[in-house]
Amino acid sequence: MSQATESKELTRNENGMLKGKKGIIFGVANDHSLAWACAKALYSEGAELAFTYQAEALERRIKPLAESVGSKFVEMCDLGKDEDIASTFEKLGKHWNKIDFVVHAVAFANKKDLEGHFVDTSREGFALALDVSAYTLVAVTRAALPMMNDGGSVVTLTYYGAEKVVQNYNVMGVAKAALEASVRYLAADLGEKNIRVNSISAGPVRTLAAMGIAGFRDMLKFVEQRAPLKRNVQAEEVGKTALYLTSDLASGVTGECIHVDCGYSIIAL
Repeated sequence: MSQATESKELTRNENGMLKGKKGIIFGVANDHSLAWACAKALYSEGAELAFTYQAEALERRIKPLAESVGSKFVEMCDLGKDEDIASTFEKLGKHWNKIDFVVHAVAFANKKDLEGHFVDTSREGFALALDVSAYTLVAVTRAALPMMNDGGSVVTLTYYGAEKVVQNYNVMGVAKAALEASVRYLAADLGEKNIRVNSISAGPVRTLAAMGIAGFRDMLKFVEQRAPLKRNVQAEEVGKTALYLTSDLASGVTGECIHVDCGYSIIAL
């Protein structure tokens, strides 16, 4: 489906459960990414959205998507640089006086560290994966706090490889474990500000990032065979969970990791 075709098909409930809510989404890579599925779900229920992209090469992909949901804020932001994060929120503060949610869908590891043995992970590769995949949640949440003066919700994306060993996930599993622990500590810190912090543990979905994992197609087949629902999860189902977590329906939920994986994570043998 082309971006132009998709933009015509997007529907929006102007009186939806996120009417009047505003938020920023980090991590949209293309129209197949989980971050974009989240964006569409939030937009469909009335939210106003801001977007960032990591590098200039992504601009031509992200801007048409942002335009299709009426976004007027699309900025390049390298989350590996604190000054970029600060600049992004400074600009966002001139665009809106507050935000209600942050969606963090950012992760990265060197391709060579997503195959072979975890024990062979280099110091540099380990540091990179932990920084991009876990610390950036802390960094963007801290930067967002001055604009979340009326409470709000922070949602990040994780994966079952944080809990159990998944072949070839390697250092990313360790990074996601750090991310999930960060969610709990952030939730404890920010509860008194009425800011909720949660994660979604999505099952394997055909995204650009996932296809970089060695043996990913075999993983899809394995999960489909063994998950209680006998299928793989769809990106739209992850988006609907993000909608729940950013809405008032989840007003009492914080520090949680919600599995959206067709039940695969409950199976032992």
